[in-house]
Amino acid sequence: MQIFVIDGYAGWDEDYRIKTRVISCRPYHALFMKQMLIRGELDKIKKDFTAGGPDFSILNAGEFVADSGIEDIGDKTSVTVDFSAKELVILGTSYAGEMKKGVFGIMHYYMPKRGALSMHCSANLGSDGDTTILFGLSGTGKTTLSSDPKRLLIGDDEHVWTDKNVFNIEGGCYAKADGLSRAREPDIFDAVKFGAIVENTRYQQEEGKTRIINYDDISLTPNTRVCYPLEHIRNVQLPAIGGHPKNIIFLTCDAFGVMPPVSKLDSEQAMYHFISGYTSKVAGTEVGVTEPQMTFSACFGEAFLPLHPYVYAEMLAEKCEKHNAKVWLINTGWVRGGHGVGHRMSLTQTRAIIDSIHDESLDMSNFNVMRRFNLKVPSECQGVDPEILRPINCWPDREQYKTAAKSLAEKFVKNFERYEAGVPENVTKIGGPNMDM
Repeated sequence: MQIFVIDGYAGWDEDYRIKTRVISCRPYHALFMKQMLIRGELDKIKKDFTAGGPDFSILNAGEFVADSGIEDIGDKTSVTVDFSAKELVILGTSYAGEMKKGVFGIMHYYMPKRGALSMHCSANLGSDGDTTILFGLSGTGKTTLSSDPKRLLIGDDEHVWTDKNVFNIEGGCYAKADGLSRAREPDIFDAVKFGAIVENTRYQQEEGKTRIINYDDISLTPNTRVCYPLEHIRNVQLPAIGGHPKNIIFLTCDAFGVMPPVSKLDSEQAMYHFISGYTSKVAGTEVGVTEPQMTFSACFGEAFLPLHPYVYAEMLAEKCEKHNAKVWLINTGWVRGGHGVGHRMSLTQTRAIIDSIHDESLDMSNFNVMRRFNLKVPSECQGVDPEILRPINCWPDREQYKTAAKSLAEKFVKNFERYEAGVPENVTKIGGPNMDM
């Protein structure tokens, strides 16, 4: 059996980065992490890793199943972390993403201890040097929307906000490939070249097209992916570091059609919705998901949080206040009704909303309050049908909308009960939905 060893860095800021060693049995896993970690000159890596060794090691033995008889294991698949030994061990799964997210979980533990906020988000940089952060779970459009031809990409998934900057944790991107085309997502499409990894896809079957990938073929699984280094992106910021963000965007895919396409959040609302992490799982995000399913994931990445979500939410609110960052909630899900009645928000209109945030025209709009969720909703946005900005105005039946809104609000409240013991009362009462109407 061959063993493959990859040494690289987690974090572009040298004051915060973690030296990471990956040991695997499969070259596929080694290449994946070579692209996802930050690379460096071979001599520097040898010097850094010789002096004291790695800060953390990932042992990927996914070909071997875990002992389900061991306490707290109970399954053939196991991803375990030992912070005292500084090791992460993977058994019983060949999914490469376990290594990527393992690094993220490690950063979620160490960064808050240093006063830095680790975040499941994408980030990009405008021509004036303004940084934007986009939070969101899989299927909300985080990767797609961060790849903006008018802005430089800092990263598509994992970042840290320090007292001096925002930096990418990773050296590459891991994007969904279902339906990928140059017309729809040119930056991602053109990043798939030598050195990139394409997962769960097939080639075109037509004569003469034997080496052309068929991104529309999801016969193996809807969760097709492409992994590529940041250098493959045309509009990329290298080193992958930006300044303090001017705008923070929470992305949700609301399959119930209740949430408005865009709303502006105050401090308590930002903490409440950050801790809630609401979205709908859509087909292709997880095995077995064929219809949208409501889900809540604290801080838009609950599986990777070793600390109470309020620790991260409080840090976010403090940094937003200190650096005067505005917080927005954008629904990339359904409009004019829920799933099966309405339709999904178009990418063109979502991009128009984000453009209006960046040019500050949206912030100068008149805002109305959406009563059930107390959200401030703009009355107009250039490039967006004004009727859909207030969901109740475009549903076929207003009473059905009110019923759906109340049902969703109740689920928000029920979910938040898990965290109330560690969250100040003002965040719960002011930031959450109004159940008294």
